[in-house]
Amino acid sequence: MFKDLDPVLHSQVRLAIMSLLIGVQSADFNFLLENISTTKGNLSFQLTKLKEAEYIDIRKSFKGNYPLTTCKITEKGIRAYETYVNDLDDYFKEFKNNIH
Repeated sequence: MFKDLDPVLHSQVRLAIMSLLIGVQSADFNFLLENISTTKGNLSFQLTKLKEAEYIDIRKSFKGNYPLTTCKITEKGIRAYETYVNDLDDYFKEFKNNIH
């Protein structure tokens, strides 16, 4: 039987953000923007969604005279990401078992 996938992570941009953050200690807004095909406004919106779900922490500071937004995945976010990937893997296994 197919499990429900996490609706927070079942979004292309949010999944891309989490996939980048899972492999680094933290990342700034510009790094995420350079590595994800989206607009500044959409990235900001999706980061807010992930923060509201407590999957990431967002820290606002300054680097020189410029604002700096830094994101870090939380323990809850790591667990959610791992569960999502495992559930998605189960989908593929179930599909493969049903075509034979």
